[in-house]
Amino acid sequence: MIEFFSEYGMFLAKAVTLVVAVLVVVGGIVMLVRRGDGLAESRGRLEVRHLNETYEKMAETLKTATLSKKALKHYHKEQKAREKQRAKTERRRVFALKFHGDLRATAVSSLGEEVTALLTIAQPEDEVVLRLESTGGLVHAYGLAAAQLLRIRDRSIKLTVAVDKVAASGGYMMACVANQIIAAPFAIVGSIGVVAQLPNFNRLLKRHDVDFEQFTAGEFKRTVTLFGENSEPGRRKFQEEIEDTHALFKDFVKTHRPRIDLDQVATGEHWYGARALASGLVDELRTSDDYLLTASTEADVYEVNYTGKKPWLARWLAQVSTAPGHS
Repeated sequence: MIEFFSEYGMFLAKAVTLVVAVLVVVGGIVMLVRRGDGLAESRGRLEVRHLNETYEKMAETLKTATLSKKALKHYHKEQKAREKQRAKTERRRVFALKFHGDLRATAVSSLGEEVTALLTIAQPEDEVVLRLESTGGLVHAYGLAAAQLLRIRDRSIKLTVAVDKVAASGGYMMACVANQIIAAPFAIVGSIGVVAQLPNFNRLLKRHDVDFEQFTAGEFKRTVTLFGENSEPGRRKFQEEIEDTHALFKDFVKTHRPRIDLDQVATGEHWYGARALASGLVDELRTSDDYLLTASTEADVYEVNYTGKKPWLARWLAQVSTAPGHS
């Protein structure tokens, strides 16, 4: 019996030691992840891809599969001659960026980094093409995104915005900054308007004898609320704020696209590409793929992408948390 308790005590001591060790390791991992998340933005990476080379590899693959040996040999000879000529000539550059917007325009931080990087080398003869996709969102967030694009215009560098799918509301606020806007025939464009909506639970709270108290200093510190009883003066003030924001939006569009008839297009409606062209919201019907491919015949086209890189431990934990069998 004594021997049993002795072995049991040793087992218990080992188990406690193991549990403590696991807790220490887990605690260290949590601390590293938290520190890593705070540094994630500062560990970003700028990725650059020469699209001319991508197009040439695609052409090479197709020609190898379809041309005769004689024709392929002639193609390779011409290709070498073009490469030699290109090396002797200083060509303009086209920098292609992407912006996929959400409600909070979270991609604006990467956009700012990309614009900053480009402005360190871009010259007036170069061009920036932004492939934009967004249905809009928060006014201040998309206002900042538009301001980042204005930095390009302020350096006298041509800015083209390409809309393949949608640039509406805050998305169009960004697009209108460009020297030219191209859009696919059925891309959604416009929606120059402002919307705000919220539920009100005041009657539900009263029905369950729940009081809601709110204290403010300033007559219109809070205009409408989720839980309190909204007043007519508060509703009117909130409507005034929305209309003022709409007026600022219209002025912004008018500044950058003065030929637009705002009475016609600033109604909050959206249009497909062909209709948007007729009303002056866009300048040409064309896909971004076709625009960049055509540009590559006389310019060096570079795709630029800034990505925030998280530490390896944070990336590994994210993969584990999303693996099958985890909730």
